[in-house]
This record gives sequence, C-alpha cells and structure tokens, in this order.
Amino acid sequence: MRLPSWRCLVIVPVLSVALTMSAQTQPPAHKSAPTKRYCHPELNFCFQYPSSWTTVGKIFNSNGIVIAPPQKQEESLWDTITVALVVVPPEGDEEPIGLNGVIDQASTGLREDGQNFETLQRQQLTVDHRPAQMLKVTYREKADGRDWIEELVFIEGPESEIYSVALKCAPQNLVRLEPALKSILATWTLPQPAPPATEEDSTKPPAKSAPPH
Repeated sequence: MRLPSWRCLVIVPVLSVALTMSAQTQPPAHKSAPTKRYCHPELNFCFQYPSSWTTVGKIFNSNGIVIAPPQKQEESLWDTITVALVVVPPEGDEEPIGLNGVIDQASTGLREDGQNFETLQRQQLTVDHRPAQMLKVTYREKADGRDWIEELVFIEGPESEIYSVALKCAPQNLVRLEPALKSILATWTLPQPAPPATEEDSTKPPAKSAPPH
C-alpha cells in the first residue's frame, strides 16, 4: 500500500535522526596491529608478523627462521611459527617431491615422534599466486606427554622447491594464534623470476654509450 505523502514526511526526519545517533554511538574502527617485516638475506622470501613477537632463531641450516609471541614458560614449551625453505630445487634428472610427497613425509615424521596422531584438516591453497597445501594435525609428544597442534602450509616455488609456514602450539592456543598464521601467509612473497631472454634480445647489438663532451 502506498503511504500518504504526509506520512512520508514524518518518517524521513525520524529516520535521519536515528541514523545520526547511530553513527555517533558506533565505536571507532579497529586499527590493525603493527607488524615487522622479515626478508631472508639469501632466499629472499619475505613476510610480515606481529611486532610484539620475537625471533627465536634460525633453522634448517639457516634456510628459515622461528618466531614466537611473548611467553613465560621455558622455551621448549613455546608456541612458535617456523618459516623456511624445506625442500631445495631438484638437480639434474632428479624428480621433484611435490606437495603431496612433502606432506606424506611430514605426516610420517609426526607419527613417529608422537602418539594419538590425528589429521584434522587437509586443504589446497594458493599463497602468493603459488600452489600450496595445508595440513593440520594433533598428537601427543612421546618424550613429555605434551599435546600439540601443528598447522603446516607447504608452498611450491617456481623451481619445484618447497617452502613451509608452520604453526606449532598448544591446542588451547590455536584460536588465538591462527590469525597470526593467516596474516603471515597473506604477506608471504617470493621475488618474481626474471623473464627469459628472447632471441630478439640476444641478437640486439649493445646500446652505444654517449660520446664524451
């Protein structure tokens, strides 16, 4: 039913006042937390992570780095995220291991080190326009009986090398730390390989230098 015009004139000012009051009472927009940026000095992969986190140390023959949020317990019990090159490019006729192969190897290693092993999730992803796979598992460590959840993301590089971004944490801390893992994945980048030289470029004579003045 179409309302009379006078009824509309009453409703519009009321709505305007309500919208104004709503806008005034809304909380300010949440600012994103400050971050640090890390770039590996030789492999050149880069990512950002929370500025309150610290660097624990290097790993995998200095091919990666371990970072962690502030924690009070001893370092061996810390929740951590590791970012590293875990499979180097194949050489010669060597077959690349691939994402499925590296996940199979990781699962086997975790089963050997822990008990009550369970796969929680496995998913295909894309990280920095590169194919990737995520594996999330839970297990109890045989050495000390401590429960862990690991969320490992493996990323395939342009030369079939494989990088890993892996969160290891106590099960009760997963919800709090997963956003940091997702933020690292969202900012993780590899330098783009230089395009191959074309035949035209190789036959083109070198540019002449300007004559001296």
